[in-house]
Amino acid sequence: MGLKASRPGLAGHDDPAAAALPARAAAGDQGAWDEIVERYAPMVWSICTRFRLSDRDLEDVAQNVWLLLVEQLGKLPEPAGLAGWLAATTRRECLRVATSRRPEPPEPPDAAVTGGEVIMAERNAALRAALAELPASCQSLMDMLVSDPPYSYAAISTALGIPVERIGPRRARCLERIRESSALLGLAHIGGNLPGGDPDA
Repeated sequence: MGLKASRPGLAGHDDPAAAALPARAAAGDQGAWDEIVERYAPMVWSICTRFRLSDRDLEDVAQNVWLLLVEQLGKLPEPAGLAGWLAATTRRECLRVATSRRPEPPEPPDAAVTGGEVIMAERNAALRAALAELPASCQSLMDMLVSDPPYSYAAISTALGIPVERIGPRRARCLERIRESSALLGLAHIGGNLPGGDPDA
């Protein structure tokens, strides 16, 4: 199993395939391990940054969290609670490193904030899965619309060969496909909002 201590990328309680990821990774499935890291690396990194650690300490904590997960993959009491386990482990490791670097222990981030990060990680994973179900034409369009900064309609028209006046309606159809995606069925149960907005914006 390779380790990735990546900067800012979900398995839901209502998603059996996601809940099975820890067991699959423990059995040596590299694809399952890669999916776990992709789903939760941004959450781990986000929690780390709240402790104001140095870049080197951030990397060390993230690496240690993934190492600890490798050791626990087959022992997690509730595989569907992987996000919560990772959040708690990341906070504990951040506190350990921060305490060793400072004379007085730092004030840990509010647990409610960490809980919000878990929900955001679950929501982002569901949205990524929904986007992966889109036809290639929709994926290309949505990638350009959500890039930072987003492409202008003129640039999208040139790149994808879509008349400017058809971009809004096509965007609306793509968003409707996302809303209907099986990947988003459990999103409402974890406090997520379906993507929306003005379809012709």
